[in-house]
Amino acid sequence: MRSKAPESESGSGSGPEPEPDSGPEAGAEDPAGPSAQEGDELTVSDAVSAPGPDGEPRRVTRRFPLFTRDTARPEGGGRAASREAPAPARQWPILAVTGMVGLGLLLTALSLFKAGTLLIGVALLVGAAMRWMLPDVGMLAVRSRFTDLVTYGVLGATIALLAMMAQPNPWLVLPFLDDTLHFTIRT
Repeated sequence: MRSKAPESESGSGSGPEPEPDSGPEAGAEDPAGPSAQEGDELTVSDAVSAPGPDGEPRRVTRRFPLFTRDTARPEGGGRAASREAPAPARQWPILAVTGMVGLGLLLTALSLFKAGTLLIGVALLVGAAMRWMLPDVGMLAVRSRFTDLVTYGVLGATIALLAMMAQPNPWLVLPFLDDTLHFTIRT
């Protein structure tokens, strides 16, 4: 049973009241009973999660909070090496992918368009493979494992296929795409 604030204090459009973080509801007795001493352990009758910033257990609720205070790290978002290793060694997966992308951009700037863009697509596919196989990939983990796999895989495959089909003298010829292009540009 929730206690209601007096009408004069709460405005008519103030919205729902936030639930208390922990502790008994207003008007209820202490679950430990009146004989509980200050040295006794705290007993919690409802489900709790990890301790909050103050070290006290927080009450778990299925309602979304009014304000987001923290975000969960994506699965696999831990360090790729131990804490004692230097920063580049801890983040080697993202450095490998960005290094390959950088090399692909350099090749593209040096008039090797197909090889450069193909390397960019392959770098994203390598990132997808690392995200799938390695348990911890550091900053390469952006969202959930599934979302990262789909994003890196689709973008990498698309860039690689488009690089191989680039004109003139494409390395890969897909006749149905050529027919589709000629069908849509007929005059």
